[in-house]
Amino acid sequence: MAEFSWAPRSPLEHALVAGRHGASSIEAGVWLTEIRNFDLIQVMARRGQAAELARAAMARFGVAAPDVPKAIQAQDATLIWSGPDQFFVLSKGGRHTMQTLAPSLSGPASLSDQSHARAMISISGAKARMMLAKLSSIDLHAGVFPIGAAAATSMDHTSVTLWRGGDRPDGQAVFNLLVFATFAESLWGTMLDAAAEYGVDVSHSEELA
Repeated sequence: MAEFSWAPRSPLEHALVAGRHGASSIEAGVWLTEIRNFDLIQVMARRGQAAELARAAMARFGVAAPDVPKAIQAQDATLIWSGPDQFFVLSKGGRHTMQTLAPSLSGPASLSDQSHARAMISISGAKARMMLAKLSSIDLHAGVFPIGAAAATSMDHTSVTLWRGGDRPDGQAVFNLLVFATFAESLWGTMLDAAAEYGVDVSHSEELA
């Protein structure tokens, strides 16, 4: 009889090899970090209930849910625009799960747990924008794509949700993306190839970027 395990596993468990990749004679220009063990709930307004959802989200999170392509930082969660009248709730530690969000949001919205359906990758470094420019047509210049900007776009023909997080302590921009778990390994390989000429530092973390 086949054995099954319900323990969650990283979509990049076999593809991610921590350490230095690509050009090794220069300082790493790109940092690729898989973020693991997060809670991700998609919230979609029911027909005609967008205004009521906005009020419920404000009461729950203390900030307005994004109604344009933005990522809004609440006290213990990030609300990420994912389309008209819908957004993701990204958090850690079980604070915002299907069970905890349902009492306040399930009236005006449909909730869907995407925690194990998406992989999350954080990209930073001096050459991060140059690497991402090979894969996406989004203009990531700081004047156009500031902290908190978000987009539902594609990279290498793969649908992703992309947003800019807070800068690193050294001032380098941080870009985060969510990709369907089934496409994560393919996109990861493409990103490694695109970043190789700049030198890549690969790791994984359980801290949200």
